[in-house]
Parts: sequence; structure tokens; C-alpha cells
Amino acid sequence: MSDLSNQNHLASQEITLTDAERQPCEIWTRVMGYHRPVSSFNVGKKGEFHERVYFNEDCARLSH
Repeated sequence: MSDLSNQNHLASQEITLTDAERQPCEIWTRVMGYHRPVSSFNVGKKGEFHERVYFNEDCARLSH
């Protein structure tokens, strides 16, 4: 059995990383039915990716 009081104490501590400890996050997206990393895109495709507008369901709701 685990001691939950110790786990709660650890969860409340703030974790701070230096820039040297950080690593880049690789972003993947679905293209033509399969997933690919954005880093493998050419310049034009990267531009298209950054211009994407994502669907927001709350904005699409119709008021009665």
C-alpha cells in the first residue's frame, strides 16, 4: 500500500526546470490520413500548418 499523504505533498511542490534541462517537444499532425511530424514538412506546408484555424464547438452553437 502507498502512503497518499506523501504523494499529495509531492504533487503540491512546484517543479522548475532550467533551459539546459528542457528539451523540444515534437509536434505531429494528421496529413492525408496518416500522422507525420511537422518538423519534416517543407516551408510551404509548415506555413499552412501555422495558418490553420481550429474548430471551436462553443462558437458554433446556435442561440435559440
